[in-house]
Amino acid sequence: MPGLKSASIGIWIGAGGRNERPEQNGIAHFLEHMAFKGTKTRSALQIAEAIEDVGGYINAYTSRETTAYYARVLQDDVPLAMDVISDIVLNSVFDPKEVEMERGVILSEIGQALDTPDDVIFDWLQEVSYPDQPIGRTILGPAERVRSFTRADLKQFVAEHYQPSKMILAAAGAVDHDALVARAEQLFGDLADHPTAVVVPALYRGGEHREVKDLEQAHFTMALETSGYRSDDIYTGQVFSVALGGGMSSRLFQEVREKRGLCYSIYAQIGAYADTGTLTIYSGTSGQDIADLAHICVDELRRVAVDIADSEVSRARTQMKAGMLMGLESPTARCERLARMVAIWGRVPTLDEIVGKIDAVSSQDVADYGHKLCAAGKPSMALYGPVSAAPSLEALAAQLTA
Repeated sequence: MPGLKSASIGIWIGAGGRNERPEQNGIAHFLEHMAFKGTKTRSALQIAEAIEDVGGYINAYTSRETTAYYARVLQDDVPLAMDVISDIVLNSVFDPKEVEMERGVILSEIGQALDTPDDVIFDWLQEVSYPDQPIGRTILGPAERVRSFTRADLKQFVAEHYQPSKMILAAAGAVDHDALVARAEQLFGDLADHPTAVVVPALYRGGEHREVKDLEQAHFTMALETSGYRSDDIYTGQVFSVALGGGMSSRLFQEVREKRGLCYSIYAQIGAYADTGTLTIYSGTSGQDIADLAHICVDELRRVAVDIADSEVSRARTQMKAGMLMGLESPTARCERLARMVAIWGRVPTLDEIVGKIDAVSSQDVADYGHKLCAAGKPSMALYGPVSAAPSLEALAAQLTA
């Protein structure tokens, strides 16, 4: 990225929550934490100091399909960042004392998530959408599992999944590609591949989780199954979600907040995986308004499939393109896009190619997409707070197909 004096660099590993066996649930996330707790040559403090002494930062995250370790540093420190990231990925020692220390940290993180309604409600929604499947389990894992993990369990997961065919090295900003490749060959060249377990295919079922609790807000979220990220209609789905609830001009925001004043926050979004995806609507309201909010959300979803205007689709396309292009002015976002595109397509499509696919989405495409969603009539729903008055899942399913 010409003109930048910094760079982002990271390793993306194709192993996340859905790669775990039931007894491993939460271990990918535990492993992400432990990577920073010491290697064969660096202590936890030395890992942090190595990057922060040069003014950079280092971080990681775990998703259902990926674990990522990345850093941002100044141009001259890219080799250092490469060495530190490779060290924590390849040489973590999982000291038993550090395992116990981090176990407490993760249990606190789980407790914090359970105390955050608009976090935990999405875990419940995922669980009822994909029950008894790896993709439906929480990324943090249940506390009882986290309490049982040992150093041997961590090493086993690394041995099973941290191999070259599942790793992507990505960098963006002030980077020298040839130098990066040469260093990667030195650091990772001795790794060998081996067979790994086949990922359990996702099977969307739909269902309801309702937890009544004395909270200030009634939290509502609903999902409908959509296609995976390799599907031809992924861009249509994204345009649909933006028009439905992607900003202040969206149908949901205008109808639910601006016209009726039923909520502060409401939005819709698409979440996609390799073989499935969901359109999700979320909002929080009062207990007395939860029924109205739920029914209006379904009405607006159906209405997009019937009377979507060309101007709405044009605005949604423009929002998508602007958001993507503005975001990619950041080397960290650009770096992550490179890794994500290679993971999905095995190549990096040009921005013009992506923009062209977004521009190709028509109003009829969006209407047809919405009609297909509603016709399936198989929603999932999670509710938390003073939600006794909320309609049943069966009632919303019937409303979708009416």
